[in-house]
Amino acid sequence: MDFEKSVDELIEGAAKPSGSLGLLEKHLKKVLLSWGTISAELKPYHLIFAADNGVVEEGVVNFPAEITYLQAKNMMAGGATISCFCRYNNIPYGVVDIGVNDTRVSGIDHKVAFGTKNFIREEAMTHKEFEQAWQIGKDMVHKLIVEDGYNMLSFGEMGIGNTTTSSAVLHALTGMLPEFVVGYGASGNDNEVLKRKRAVVAKGVERHKEKMIGVEDILRCVGGFDIVAICAGMLECANLRIPFVIDGFITAVAYACAARINANIERQAIPSHMSKEPGMAYSLMLGNILADDVMIRGNMALGEGTGAVLMVSMLKTMLYTMQNMARLSDFVLSETKSNHGVAM
Repeated sequence: MDFEKSVDELIEGAAKPSGSLGLLEKHLKKVLLSWGTISAELKPYHLIFAADNGVVEEGVVNFPAEITYLQAKNMMAGGATISCFCRYNNIPYGVVDIGVNDTRVSGIDHKVAFGTKNFIREEAMTHKEFEQAWQIGKDMVHKLIVEDGYNMLSFGEMGIGNTTTSSAVLHALTGMLPEFVVGYGASGNDNEVLKRKRAVVAKGVERHKEKMIGVEDILRCVGGFDIVAICAGMLECANLRIPFVIDGFITAVAYACAARINANIERQAIPSHMSKEPGMAYSLMLGNILADDVMIRGNMALGEGTGAVLMVSMLKTMLYTMQNMARLSDFVLSETKSNHGVAM
């Protein structure tokens, strides 16, 4: 029996109607096929990248930029939503300062620069900065998996303005009009901010279009350090055959970029929730994940990896259940009586 048949037997042979746990069965199968074993314990780690974005100078968000530092610090102190989600579910996490615009410590210090530059005026990052952010994402994931022994990663982010950078990356990647990929982000339902944000995305991508030949060029010219590191980290997960969980829009755009580089990455990619941002479904689709495969429809838009951690918790529950529940083969069923010869 090949391994995939063993996985099917584990899931289908459990004491339940076939397929009755729906998408949980589908996503657990992906986890087990990635691992190559059905007996492992799920050992997750949640990785959050925090960075500022120079494009906030264009008024694309209603919050002050210093929120990035304050919230990253709050995550480290255990007072943020994601801190509570991780703590309650016994999921270790790390906050990586990959580009927060503050000299004070706000996480694991891997600061590339004090935020990206305003992509309306110049490239968001230099070639050196891009390469540094990429290597940080790759190396951190490699260490967590190879040295620390984690066998599932989930990704989150924190950065005022990063729905703008994500929208710009998606617009450049696909050519889809900003009206279809740019959402409100953290600005509530402010239509004036939305209009300005769409215009900024269009103008920024137009400014750099001659330089944006490949995915890496797009990320460097209009992306953010967080997106770059997450994209590199996802690719390293795929390289090491370790499943990872996508959170909301920003991480989904990172996934779309990774899928352009490695078309087989979907084998390790697990969606968690459907963000309110309009580009969310498109981003997942670019990596061959359909909207119908997304389990959580909570109308969430916080970021930090909150949806991803909830999904990890469900996968932990599902793995434990399949490994410990009764089997159909344990049941002794009576033969069905025939109605032949019985007057009706």
